[in-house]
Amino acid sequence: MVAPGAVLVDNNRSAWQRNRHRPGWNALLEAIRAGGVRHVIVYHPDRLMRQPRDLEELLTLSEEHDITLHGQANRRDLSDPDDRFFLRVEVAHACRSSDDTSRRLRDALEDRARAGRPHSSGQRPYGYAADAVTVLELEAVIVREIYTRYLEGASPGVIARELNDRGEVTVSGVAWQPYAVRAVLASRHVTGVRVFRGEEAGEGDWPPIIDRGTWAEVQERRSYRASAYDRRGWRFYLLRGLVVCKRCGWRMAGSTSKDACYMCARHTYLGAERCHRRIGAARLEEFVSDAAVELLTQLDVSGAPRAATALSAADEAAISADEVELAELKDMWTHREISTREYRQMRKTIEDRISALYRKTIVRPTVEVLTGLVGADARAVWNQLADRGEVERLNAVLRFLFAAVIIDEHRAPRGGFDYSRIDIEPNPL
Repeated sequence: MVAPGAVLVDNNRSAWQRNRHRPGWNALLEAIRAGGVRHVIVYHPDRLMRQPRDLEELLTLSEEHDITLHGQANRRDLSDPDDRFFLRVEVAHACRSSDDTSRRLRDALEDRARAGRPHSSGQRPYGYAADAVTVLELEAVIVREIYTRYLEGASPGVIARELNDRGEVTVSGVAWQPYAVRAVLASRHVTGVRVFRGEEAGEGDWPPIIDRGTWAEVQERRSYRASAYDRRGWRFYLLRGLVVCKRCGWRMAGSTSKDACYMCARHTYLGAERCHRRIGAARLEEFVSDAAVELLTQLDVSGAPRAATALSAADEAAISADEVELAELKDMWTHREISTREYRQMRKTIEDRISALYRKTIVRPTVEVLTGLVGADARAVWNQLADRGEVERLNAVLRFLFAAVIIDEHRAPRGGFDYSRIDIEPNPL
C-alpha cells in the first residue's frame, strides 16, 4: 500500500513542455534529495519524463540514493547501467513522439490561420461569443464606444471609469481597468483580421466590429500619445528599484508630473485594487542619502575581502587531502571493499566539505562598489558625485547598501512630511 501523502499528482501538466512548472515532479525530486524515497511507482516512465534532461536529473540523484523505478510492466534499477540505457532510449523515443505531435499541431494551427478561422483560446474576445465568430451586439456597442471616446481624447483610465459607473464588466466579469481598455484598443480581432504568431495572416471569416481605418487611426493616436508622454519633464529618481509600498507590497515608481514623487504602481487601478500611496521624492531621497552617507562614514572596508579572494594555504591543503581521500574511496569501491551505499554516503560527506571551502571565495564585492566612498570624506565624495550628475553610480551604491525603502501610511498633519513612515531595510555587508 502507498500512503496517500506519498502520492504526487500533476494533473493536465505535460511532461514534454520544457518550461512547464510541475509541482508533483519537483516534490518528488525534493523527497529523493531528503533521502525519504527508495522506490518510484509510475504508470510508465514516459508519463513521468518526456525530456532527456528530466531523466538525467533523476539519474544524478540516483547516484546518491538507491532508487528503483516501477512501471506497469517492468521496473528499472537506476543504478544499473543496462536499465539506465533502456530508460534513455524510452525517454528519447517519447521526446521524438512529442516533437512529432507538436509539429503536427503547429501545422494545423497555421492551416487554420491561413483559412481565416479564429484562434480558439480559453477566453473569448470581448465583443464576440465563445466561437469568436458571432458578434454580441451589446458588447459590440461598448467596443465602438471605447474607440470613439479614445479618438475624442479620453484616456483609457477615463473610459474604464465611465464603463464602471454604468456597471459594465469585462469578458471575465470583473470591473474595467485601464489595461483592459488598452487591450481592446490593440485587438486586431475586432477588425476581422486573423493574426498568427504576431503577424497578419489575412482576412478572418468573422464580421468586424471596427473598420480598419478607425483601428489604424487609434494606433497612430496611441503612438503619438506615448511619444508625447515620453517628452514630458524627466528626472532620474535616485531610489529607483528600492521604494516599496507597505500596504500592497508593490514597487513605487517615480511620477512624470511636475511635483516629483514616488507613487505605488497600482495607482492606475480602479476600484478597491487602487492604491493612492505616494511620497515626495526630494525629501525621501535626501533622507535615504543621509542614512547612506552616515553608514559609509562609519563603514570600515580596509579588512574586507575582495571579490577575487583566494583560498588560504590551509584551505588548499585541506581540499588536496579531501581529493586524495576521494580517489582512495573510489579505489576501495572499485575493488568492492565497500558497498555502493557506503561509497555514496562517504563521497557526499567529502564533497560537501570541499564545496564549503570553495564557498569562502564567494563574497559581496564591497571594496569594488564602495571604492572612495567610505570614511570621513564620504559626505564630500557623495556631494561631488551628485554635483557631477553621476546619479546612476549613487543609485548603485544605495541598492548595494539597502534592500528596500518601505513606505507606510502618512500619519503626520496634512502638509507635513512624515519621516516616521519610512523604514529602510539594510543589506548584509
